[in-house]
Amino acid sequence: MVRIKSLTTKKKRVNAIKKVMISLIITICTKKNINRRWWVRPWLKKTQGNLSLIKKSFKLTDPEQFRKFLRMDESTFNFLLCRVGPIITKQDTFMRLSISAKDKLLVTLRFLATGESYRSLMYSFRVSESTISLFVPKVCRAIYDTLREDYLKVPTVTADWLNIAQDFENRWNIPNTIGALDGKHIVFNAPKSARSVYFNYKGTHSIVLLALVDANYLFRYIDVGTNGRVSDGGVFANSSLYRALFNANNPLNIPENKSLPGRNLEIPHVVVADAAFPLSTRILKPFPIRNMTSEQRIFNYRVSRARRVVENAFGILANRFRILLNRINLNPEKVQIITLACCVLHNFLRKEMKETYNEQQSENMVFQNGLSHQGGNRYSTQVRAIRDEFMLYFNNEGCVPWQMDK
Repeated sequence: MVRIKSLTTKKKRVNAIKKVMISLIITICTKKNINRRWWVRPWLKKTQGNLSLIKKSFKLTDPEQFRKFLRMDESTFNFLLCRVGPIITKQDTFMRLSISAKDKLLVTLRFLATGESYRSLMYSFRVSESTISLFVPKVCRAIYDTLREDYLKVPTVTADWLNIAQDFENRWNIPNTIGALDGKHIVFNAPKSARSVYFNYKGTHSIVLLALVDANYLFRYIDVGTNGRVSDGGVFANSSLYRALFNANNPLNIPENKSLPGRNLEIPHVVVADAAFPLSTRILKPFPIRNMTSEQRIFNYRVSRARRVVENAFGILANRFRILLNRINLNPEKVQIITLACCVLHNFLRKEMKETYNEQQSENMVFQNGLSHQGGNRYSTQVRAIRDEFMLYFNNEGCVPWQMDK
């Protein structure tokens, strides 16, 4: 009994010593930081800043500046807020109020529109840098998840593809075309452990945005996230679009072969692309630039005229959401979701703000004379026949009066 009591007393002493040590540590840490730690820095609690500017001045007196500030008007913003608000709303606690869904969306849209750093946004919106870094990717994810089904869905109905082909024929004078395909490098600061993986031929670090665009500059398919070392053709070869286009079961329900206007040979509906992509039954690309005949030069101009639609779409996207013009100082996963959000917002605004979200539709063709031929010349007879059929159409039944000048 005496031995048991002594052991119990010893344990009590040890526990008491532990409690004293813990209390001393807490006291020292508290005294050390008591003059420089805040739950919220006092100047961040002030109501002035861009949030107040947007909610009061722009909204009441200058709606046009509201549109320029966020890339959308107030009614479109409210519609978007109704879609994403329930997902990004946080519950208030007895300790403090949470940041509202409206404020989160305002800060995120400004971030996408300008590409400002989180620290710069902190001084503008009176929201701490660390808080902005937490909710911006979440808001971007919410935007993409809630809008993609309505505004960024790959067509799977034959009638939709036929409408796209009709638009290409009406606007860009090329029939049997269901899209323009190309890739864009999204530049960011890659982590040191993976710099060689994301290093591209331009001497920067990037991930690739592969996009299929229709005649009205709408993204119909996007693939984001492949490292910049991979060529556009390599990204396409590993994409779900490639597997769907060349699947014998035709999961996308692409229309059946059809002859060009005024001609007899039935050919597939194709996607126009540049020299980085492989020529095939579904991909139409220019002839090699060496030793071309006059007919081949006209073919190249007409194909490049239709293919520039995807280049224009990238230009509109980057100029509206200027985060894509800057080097993004985030990890690849966050860069990916930011790019997805920008693409779906582009489609959303093109449909909801047709009058103000306009592209520059210049008819001046930028001809890529500096491109070198890529890949081999061992195309199948069927593939050559398809390209030759388009060449004959462009030089005969489908001739346009200005093509010889170009």
